[in-house]
Amino acid sequence: MRILVVEDSDQLRSLIVRALRKTGYVVEESADGSDGCWKALEMEFDVILLDLMLPGMDGIEILGKIRAADIRTPVLLLTARNEVEDRVLGLRSGADDYLGKPFDPDELLARVDALIRRGHGHHRPVVRTGSLSIDTAARSASYSGQRLDLTAREYRLLEFLAIKSGQVLSRPTLEEHLYDENGAPMSNAVDATIYQLRRKMRDAGCIVPIIHTRRGEGYVLEEREKE
Repeated sequence: MRILVVEDSDQLRSLIVRALRKTGYVVEESADGSDGCWKALEMEFDVILLDLMLPGMDGIEILGKIRAADIRTPVLLLTARNEVEDRVLGLRSGADDYLGKPFDPDELLARVDALIRRGHGHHRPVVRTGSLSIDTAARSASYSGQRLDLTAREYRLLEFLAIKSGQVLSRPTLEEHLYDENGAPMSNAVDATIYQLRRKMRDAGCIVPIIHTRRGEGYVLEEREKE
């Protein structure tokens, strides 16, 4: 999952970025409103974390430009201006949630997880496809009740495939949601991760694979009667 963090405080932005990356999110960051707006308009994200008071362009103006461009990416506002009228203005301007400063990193992560689920049409923390179960709150996966021992990257790839269940996802799309500029992938990184996921699910009793290859297109997660 890919997150944009637009926050001018170097200390707070660094704390947020570290917390997100530690849990496996891919993060783009910006300390300037104009740069953050450009990234929000030109790049694809699963959630945008947006400070209200920014140099160059404030958060409400950025939010207006995002929604005017018909970009539906969930936006979580971060601000020390925690008066009721500020929250109302942000929400009426198109924000999906609001978190006042200071905040606990665990609450931030919980809100990000919830926005990602809702943004993809899942309103409960557990996402299921057949016998596969993804607990987005616990960041764990199981098949037929047997927990899968996954690395952080394997989990994030499986979670993304499950949330987008039934949709064919290209390798570039998967790479974009798994790697940032600090971790450029090897040419076969996605294929290797898919191989490991299939192997671990097979060991858990998944006889018929549920991650399918579409030649020339990418991968899709769906349960079928047969290959």
